[in-house]
Amino acid sequence: MHCGNAGPVDGPLPVIHAPPPLNPGTPEPPSPGLLRSSAVVGSMTLLSRVLGLVRDVAMASVVGASGNADAFFVAFKIPNFLRRLFAEGAFAQAFVPVLADYREDGSVVAVRALVDRVAGVLGGTLLVVTVLAILAAPLVAMLFAPGFVADPVKFELTAQMIRITFPYLLLISMTGFCGAILNSYGRFAVPALTPIFLNLSLIGAALVAAPQLEEPVFALAWGVALAGVVQLLFQLPFLYRLDLVPRPRWDTRHPGVRRILKLMVPALFGVSVSQINLLLDTVLASFLPTGSVSWLYYSDRLMELPLGVFGIAIATVILPSLSAHRAAARMRQFGLTLDWAVRSVLWVAVPAAVALAVLAQPILVTLFQYGEFKPRDVAMSALSLQAYSLGLAAFMLIKVLAPGYYARQDIATPVRFGIISMAANMVMNLLFVLPLLFWFGAGHVGLALATSAAAYLNAGLLLRGLLRDGVMQPQAGWVAYAVRLSLATASMVAVVLWLSPGVEIWLDWALPVRIGRLALVCALGGAVYLLVHAILGTRLQHVRTPPGGN
Repeated sequence: MHCGNAGPVDGPLPVIHAPPPLNPGTPEPPSPGLLRSSAVVGSMTLLSRVLGLVRDVAMASVVGASGNADAFFVAFKIPNFLRRLFAEGAFAQAFVPVLADYREDGSVVAVRALVDRVAGVLGGTLLVVTVLAILAAPLVAMLFAPGFVADPVKFELTAQMIRITFPYLLLISMTGFCGAILNSYGRFAVPALTPIFLNLSLIGAALVAAPQLEEPVFALAWGVALAGVVQLLFQLPFLYRLDLVPRPRWDTRHPGVRRILKLMVPALFGVSVSQINLLLDTVLASFLPTGSVSWLYYSDRLMELPLGVFGIAIATVILPSLSAHRAAARMRQFGLTLDWAVRSVLWVAVPAAVALAVLAQPILVTLFQYGEFKPRDVAMSALSLQAYSLGLAAFMLIKVLAPGYYARQDIATPVRFGIISMAANMVMNLLFVLPLLFWFGAGHVGLALATSAAAYLNAGLLLRGLLRDGVMQPQAGWVAYAVRLSLATASMVAVVLWLSPGVEIWLDWALPVRIGRLALVCALGGAVYLLVHAILGTRLQHVRTPPGGN
């Protein structure tokens, strides 16, 4: 999410090709094209996430954090959650390594046969799930938002919108399947650009369609359904150029399909633990005061900006690379790629997390406090944003560490770690939510804190396992890297605090002043971060490749 996927992000790093190592002690680049590919994905994702913020601003002005907004966010989150499981989570992690094997060892005909049969099994299964969900919409609403049952109006509204939004699961999952094929062939830009159409559809729904309807929130639901159609159609021409447009065939006995299913079934739980935790937050938030679901949504969206722009971008490009290294038995390159990925995400995650925590209220005031979004909504969303920001580094690390297992077709280990972190999250929900709800009326913050803590547990277990197995071997320079990172981040925070006045002053400013001041604070904070890094000796090769020495 985290979130997230939608922020204080410096953007993708510039692509500079480093010269070959000057001596045997200098680590090799993990792959000359990884940073370039990450930059492409990150750039496209940045555009999408910026439009996502515009989308959220438009939606907040129309529905705010009302009961109707809570109902829509639940109806939208259910197919979106299942999409992340089927399309971006377990399915992608199972499909891409198998596709890499077929490309390495098989013919073009064999690859086409695999694609056709996977499309048939995945599409057919999701079609059945979609039809059942539409027919049993009240049951689905009761399952994912049991707290709404006590409010018949909100509950019925949720069920109605589930019927409209659920076909999005089928459409976007097939879009994700097509995107996984394109990623495997190095066409990273198209899948990264595709989410833009969801944002454009919802912006249009909020600004054009919503004012025409008696209940504006239904416009948003129809916008989701339309976006699913547009996103799928957008990718088909690019698959046509590869001669890999799926021709669905139902064949569960195909050996490639059976391998994918064998990998995917346990991964449905293990890969998407963070998403499951976020969904549990929604379930529990349905029992909390009205607005809790919306507060979590808006804060999660902001946290998702740096996560999507950099964390998911790197995870997207390293999985095909790791799978290819494993298929060709290049395990040294495998380990170097993982080490590079961890360093790279921390380079962005640490300052982004701190900036989100420090600027939570100014960001929310600038982006959302208009129309139906009230000052209390800003205050409550800021608290959960700060709680989520504590876990940003862990969310990013999970994204880049999990491929180290799935590329080796090791599903059992992350599943075990996922079970442990899930159980811990549930326990911490009880420990955090009730006290915060009772004493401060902010139970939703406890949900965000528990999710962040569970993410660190999961990331720690994944890292320990990779180190224990000798798959990931930390390169020289980690101590110096950590020192530079800490000092640069501290300097950035000092500048941000100096430039940012109290929230009361932000509220007094007009929109252009808010935007200008926030942009100035973020730009100068980022500049100081980079400057201190440079003064302390950080060079681009320290991000591009593991630096040598301590």
